[in-house]
Amino acid sequence: MTCYPLPDTSTMNFWTNVLSAGVSNGTALLFATMGELLAERAGVLNLGVEGMMLIGAVTAYSTAFATGDPWIGLLAGMIAGALLSLLHAFVVITLRADQVVSGLSLTFLGIGLSLVFGEGLASARGVPTLPAFSIPLLAQIPFLGDIFFNNKSVLVYVGYVLIPAMWFYVYRTRAGLHLRAIGEYPAAADSLGIDVYAWRYFYVLIGGIMAGLAGGAITLSITPGWFSEFTTSGFGWIAIALVIFAQWDPVRAAIGSYLFGSLRRFTLDVQGVQDVFGIANPFFFDRNLQFFLEMLPYALTVVVLVLGSRAAIRKRLGAPAALGIPYVRGERGLL
Repeated sequence: MTCYPLPDTSTMNFWTNVLSAGVSNGTALLFATMGELLAERAGVLNLGVEGMMLIGAVTAYSTAFATGDPWIGLLAGMIAGALLSLLHAFVVITLRADQVVSGLSLTFLGIGLSLVFGEGLASARGVPTLPAFSIPLLAQIPFLGDIFFNNKSVLVYVGYVLIPAMWFYVYRTRAGLHLRAIGEYPAAADSLGIDVYAWRYFYVLIGGIMAGLAGGAITLSITPGWFSEFTTSGFGWIAIALVIFAQWDPVRAAIGSYLFGSLRRFTLDVQGVQDVFGIANPFFFDRNLQFFLEMLPYALTVVVLVLGSRAAIRKRLGAPAALGIPYVRGERGLL
């Protein structure tokens, strides 16, 4: 019988730290991705996730600093994301404007507002953060316990509950059936008495609340005590790409969120490790390779977004048939 050597302690610690941080980073992505998934399932494309996340982050951070209560801050961030999403809903559902243009404008608006309202917050100190705790027994499981259950933010555990709840809602409830109907065949749904306009407003609003929650999670839990215009690090765009990557499925979206969170942490941590793979790590020595490694996750995001922009590829991936198409009552087809 062949015996294989076990990984040394330093290597195991490296992967434990990467995956554990990946779960925490992935939680913010999870919230934003699930919100965008619901909006797109309803037929509304919202490219303003990055802007909603930023306005949610700055609102949550500044409110927590002013009130001394991180929960009030988190609620304020969710409300801020919701208000911004309603602007997008009005433009694309009521006025039937181009969803891509409106979403991009929303991102620019969110970035601008966050810079104005966030001025001076970079030097703020003593901002309260959301609690973190370990789950007894589960945290003692070798390797997996440290990754999933040891000293995690309360929002991480909320994310664990959200995944099966979202799957059950989309695929096993009447409301989920209505959601899929208004994204696939809105005219048929309307003929059955489902208010397409109201439900699209509702799911865009939920997407904004989730994006605001994701932004607040970053400033009050994942990287607490810090805010700048780089806080979200492009997570909003990554969330949109993950919806496409997951083929509009909640479980795949969750897996993609945690994987990307781990990949992002890996690209940072591996640069400081000289010999983690049993060989000389080239990223430890070559600065150009380090820049390439940092760029890699975002390059993959761009590739997914470009591929997802093609209607034929979206159809092959299983995108909702009415995604990006405004609904006009009384007209035939998807419109």
